[in-house]
Amino acid sequence: MKIRMKKNMKKSFGFAQGIAITLLLALLAKYAAGFPILSIMGQLVIAILLGIAWRIVVGVPDQAEAGIAFSSKKLLRFGIILLGMRLNLTDIVHAGPKVLAIAVINVTFTLLIVYGITKLFKVEQRLGILTACGTAICGAAAVVAISPQIKATDNETAISAATVAIAGTLFTLIYTLLYPVLGLSSSGYGTFTGGTLHEVAHVIAAAAPGGQEAIDLAVIVKLTRVALLVPVAILIGIWNSRMEHKQQGTMSKTSWKSIPMPWFILGFLAMSGLNTLGILPAAISNQLVIAAYLLIAMAMAGLGLGVNLTAYRRSGMKSFAACLLGSVLLTGLGYALVHLFGLN
Repeated sequence: MKIRMKKNMKKSFGFAQGIAITLLLALLAKYAAGFPILSIMGQLVIAILLGIAWRIVVGVPDQAEAGIAFSSKKLLRFGIILLGMRLNLTDIVHAGPKVLAIAVINVTFTLLIVYGITKLFKVEQRLGILTACGTAICGAAAVVAISPQIKATDNETAISAATVAIAGTLFTLIYTLLYPVLGLSSSGYGTFTGGTLHEVAHVIAAAAPGGQEAIDLAVIVKLTRVALLVPVAILIGIWNSRMEHKQQGTMSKTSWKSIPMPWFILGFLAMSGLNTLGILPAAISNQLVIAAYLLIAMAMAGLGLGVNLTAYRRSGMKSFAACLLGSVLLTGLGYALVHLFGLN
């Protein structure tokens, strides 16, 4: 009995230790993101990098892996649900059909192009899908949201999240340098950055040279892309289910029961509706968003702790190249659409 109790206590301690490590790294990432240069990277990107560094320098105890997995899977879902408080559907409606059209065109184009490039570069299919979704929609948050739909491994998820996050940071720096020569108005520049960059943190940092008007519009355009995460996740789940049936040689009969429904994504949409209705005070909504980013940062740290650098060098560099090339094409398309829709 005593031996069993000791084992249970050791297991519980290890579980708590794993969660504590991810929480520590998430808090350090939040603190680091407060510095001017690091703010461009954002809390989520820094959390991934800290997780990778921790694994290399300190190592990950075996008994802590269960707690780390809990952070990277369960807490992640709660974080994505709460992140819905960041989205006000009314703002999207008020932005007009042109903004919605730009978001839909950019997301669709990027999904197809980046996935096509990953196929050309012979990147593993799940890794290619995650890279395409992260580049097209909302960076690391999209990667971890789509991951369960295609049954991706933790390593594939971590590689994709890190790839898109680093590429997005690079393009954020490029945008701030190019702003003076782009010839865009504040509203045009805001639409451009919101329609093409990866993370919300990237969008805010890159739009800053254009002033508050650029930032406000950039966030609205970006969140319009974020809203598209729901239908994309469902469609990818249906497609992946059919592909599995095809590989197994069985008939695929699509029904609502057979669709791998991402319930936490629907929770995200429900929280967006709650925020849109203004039921909760703004102060509480803001705190829930902060909590959401903390939980997602813990998940990012957990993913970083599981990154296999050997696997990243083997598979990650190809997906990173695909993400970079796709981002270049998205940048060109986004710039053209601003002029084509007369939003400059």
